[in-house]
Amino acid sequence: MAAYHVVPLEVLLEQFEKLPGIGYKTAQRLAYYMLRAPKEEAEAFCKAILEAREKVHYCKICCNLTDQEICPVCQSDSRDKSVICVVEDPRDVFSFERINEYNGLYHVLHGAISPMGGVGPEQLRIKELLARVGGDSPVKEVIMATNSTVEGEATAMYISRLLKPLGIKVTRLAYGIPVGGELEYTDEVTLTRAMEGRREL
Repeated sequence: MAAYHVVPLEVLLEQFEKLPGIGYKTAQRLAYYMLRAPKEEAEAFCKAILEAREKVHYCKICCNLTDQEICPVCQSDSRDKSVICVVEDPRDVFSFERINEYNGLYHVLHGAISPMGGVGPEQLRIKELLARVGGDSPVKEVIMATNSTVEGEATAMYISRLLKPLGIKVTRLAYGIPVGGELEYTDEVTLTRAMEGRREL
């Protein structure tokens, strides 16, 4: 008995399954949804993907995603130009902007040093960061906000060693116990970070 195949549907399903965090069942739901959607909605979806691919690129200053030559944060006159927050991923910038507590600039590395993953410093946007803080730059502090992972810590230490000789203050985000967390369930690294990041009340 011949197997049942609908090739265009299978191709669509395979494309959805390539997306991060999407398994077979979710890909199947998305594929069937797109088949049921009005043609205009499907066309708008395709157009949005192609437009984003065509128009979104890296800001030439901070390497964050933007549809302009220079992103709105770097363009803003109201931002504190003396502080740069270094993050691994553009999504981290959105996280900081959402809390509305930080008014400095950003620099996006697009990854972290990972010898096991074949990612060295030359694959990251480190030289662009160094170019921003050299010469007559107004930058006085660089906040290392890389993830609290082995790779994130290694990246923070590596960049810190490059910046210290330039006379720039390098700080690290304090990682600690989440609100609502209980001490008995907190691991040693998190507790240590919480102790180091303590402040006066």
